[in-house]
Amino acid sequence: MADAMGFTHALGVITPSANVVVERVTAALMAGASAVSTHYARIGVRGAVDPFPDSYDMEGMLSAARLLADAKPDVILWNGSKGGVIGIDHDRALVAAITEATGIPATTSTLALDAVFRATGVARLGLVTPYAEGYQQRLIARFSTWGLETVAESHLGLTDNLSYASAPLATIAAQVDVVAAAKPDAIITWCTNYAAALVVAEAERRHGIPVYDATTLPLWSALRMAGFDTAPLAPRWGTLFARSLS
Repeated sequence: MADAMGFTHALGVITPSANVVVERVTAALMAGASAVSTHYARIGVRGAVDPFPDSYDMEGMLSAARLLADAKPDVILWNGSKGGVIGIDHDRALVAAITEATGIPATTSTLALDAVFRATGVARLGLVTPYAEGYQQRLIARFSTWGLETVAESHLGLTDNLSYASAPLATIAAQVDVVAAAKPDAIITWCTNYAAALVVAEAERRHGIPVYDATTLPLWSALRMAGFDTAPLAPRWGTLFARSLS
């Protein structure tokens, strides 16, 4: 049933404090899902030094989730890519803690990626990021524990969280082109403060390879969890949105 303003679904989004991409991409995407409202909370992630390098700030996450829960969203999502480095078990623990604290289902960028890769049998990966070499290698090592071989990668060498958002779309598209030449099973653009979501659909048409973006993955997952049909979003946002969760 729609509320007084016509909304039938609501999402609660947790995003890093220095992130300027998540809300912009979400607003653009939700223009094609006008019955869904989105509500935001931020946790402290800034600069080049992470005070929680191997885990999440669970106190901060749960504080943000409890505030979002006051708005009664259908799903709470962590729109952050950190789980790709620290490990998926941290994301599983995070969503379990959010649901225990709020009674609301939750998802993350990393859990959504895992669901897609399990469903599609991806083994050979192309990895595109704005990150520095050291962080990129940590990602590659972590994905190898999933049984994924990174056959091609491109990174921009950036370290400050806010700087990731400065990457031009033409640069990101060129990065995707570079890794696509290796013919991976799928390409991921991995950073939620990096506007790769805006080049995904065209890159898929250009190369015939699925491209999955860290910012749109949890939005797809959350919308599907809320019972919203995402298929009409696929032409603009990529083939991911034509998929169901099963």
